[in-house]
Amino acid sequence: MSDAIKHECGISLIRLLKPLEYYKEKYGTAFYGVNKMYLMMEKQHNRGQDGAGFASIKLDMKAGERYMSRVRSAQQQPIQDIFEQINSRINTAFAEHPEYENDVQLQKQHIPYIGELLMGHVRYGTFGKNSIESVHPFLRQNNWMHRNLIVAGNFNLTNVDELFGNLVELGQHPKEMADTVTVMEKIGHFLDDAVAKLYKQIKKEGYSKREASPLIAERLNVAKILRKASKNWDGGYTMGGLLGHGDAFVVRDPAGIRPAYYYKDDEIVVVASERPVIQTVFNVSYDDVHELNPGHAIIVKKGGTVDLKEILEPTERKACSFERIYFSRGSDKEIYQERKMLGKLVFPQILKSIDDDLTNTVFSYIPNTAETSFFGMVKEAQSYLNKKKEQQILALGPNITGEELHEILDVRPRIEKVAIKDAKLRTFITQDSSRDDLVAHVYDISYGSVKINDNLVIIDDSIVRGTTLKRSILKILDRLSPKKIIVVSSAPQIRYPDCYGIDMAKLEDFVAFKAALALHQDHGTMDKVKEIYEKCLTQTKNKDKDVVNYVKEFYAPFTNEQVSKKIAEILSPEGIKAEVDIIYQTVENLHEACPKNLGDWYFTGDYPTPGGNRVVNRAFINFYEGKNERAY
Repeated sequence: MSDAIKHECGISLIRLLKPLEYYKEKYGTAFYGVNKMYLMMEKQHNRGQDGAGFASIKLDMKAGERYMSRVRSAQQQPIQDIFEQINSRINTAFAEHPEYENDVQLQKQHIPYIGELLMGHVRYGTFGKNSIESVHPFLRQNNWMHRNLIVAGNFNLTNVDELFGNLVELGQHPKEMADTVTVMEKIGHFLDDAVAKLYKQIKKEGYSKREASPLIAERLNVAKILRKASKNWDGGYTMGGLLGHGDAFVVRDPAGIRPAYYYKDDEIVVVASERPVIQTVFNVSYDDVHELNPGHAIIVKKGGTVDLKEILEPTERKACSFERIYFSRGSDKEIYQERKMLGKLVFPQILKSIDDDLTNTVFSYIPNTAETSFFGMVKEAQSYLNKKKEQQILALGPNITGEELHEILDVRPRIEKVAIKDAKLRTFITQDSSRDDLVAHVYDISYGSVKINDNLVIIDDSIVRGTTLKRSILKILDRLSPKKIIVVSSAPQIRYPDCYGIDMAKLEDFVAFKAALALHQDHGTMDKVKEIYEKCLTQTKNKDKDVVNYVKEFYAPFTNEQVSKKIAEILSPEGIKAEVDIIYQTVENLHEACPKNLGDWYFTGDYPTPGGNRVVNRAFINFYEGKNERAY
């Protein structure tokens, strides 16, 4: 509960389809695109707050004039830092050259960041790398305009070692073995190859070197380049790219693991990681914003044509369900309904835990992102009570008194804001004894919100590690003297590492894994744990397609209820007076609530790409051997 789960990132791409003068005349500024990009990045700040980057390309600039700009930040508020830098440059240029103020061509010629093609990126440093060198977009420069490449993405690949080796085989010397660099160099290799071939072909047709340049831009087949580059990518990705001459693309993985949405009209083409971002920033309807199909790319040519091309054959759709549960903004029409449904579907388990005693039960939520599932849970409680009231009224018949009627109607779910996070409190002391005491005070409680011996139901999006629950939340809730604290997760038990862009890399970090391990110890089946380790070892040299997820056998002997009960034991702090119950959503209910996003590998171990099985087995080997390192 309230564990910080870091997500890889969010992307934004804007292509202005009209000359900059058009936007100056209609919207009052040639910096229309820059302003919209700021809004798009701010509306996706939930997807990454460790770093942000912005890049732009100006079309049809003369030789010697700067046509690409990039700015990145790893400061505490990176988006604000970026646009403060941009605004500073713009304001300085206007102050020193008043003649730029109403002349769009002079602005485009002399002021950086203004342009027809813009890309933004926000990220979390999931690998502990928060330096500026790790911040997107990445830039591959070349004196040939067509070979310049800017890349930013929301992705993680499981087979970086293999892809890196392929680049070395091609004779390249990548500067580091990172998936972003590897992807960029892979695209760059086939981009270089395509440009070189086109140049030779156009020269044979009798054109001069100077005449060849616009023809290369016109004939360059971006879809073909992406097909060759992405052929062996194993992972989840939404990848955006800008080419120096003005082509742009966003490509999505074949299983649709990472999200991408687009909107286009006669003025603009927009792509973002989330639908409501586009709706809000451009004031367009839900139906006007489309999802980019898995395995497809949206490609905008320098001339302004927009095409949707299949790059890789789509596989079974496994869009990330965590996007719906937690990461994406809840303002999305579908996500809002899905989160309410998650709260509704978990209610029967809550009812069982409180022995149907709604009169003496208080409902609340932590943190704010769980508010929507809380609404669904409470609404279902109201529906349950209404049915119960109807039965009571019908049973009493026509002789019911006004007092009896009021007594029945007055029963309703008790809703309180029980816990409030003190966002300003920082646990700055590192000694464990002192730090634990500080952590315990990160949350405040609303005294008097719960009566002595009430049941207290608290819902959250997910319970991953449970650290904050044990060190802080349960201790402080116990001060209200409830009879029972029921902690509800709107997501199922997280049992397996993610390798597609969420910072959940080590098995031993998961409280569900710790609980299953404790159950093996209780049942005297630690030999089974060793057997699973040995099975994982036998597969280390297998090709990914032949690898089996043997870690499923680790959980197989136990029911969900057994694991949840053991989690409650593990997370109950010493000295707590209230009984603690932990309830998790079922996978079946998750699929019912989120029918279009069936990617559930972190709950079920059913990985959508072959590399996932290798990663989970490696994670188990690392755990068994005591190696505190990532499995990918």
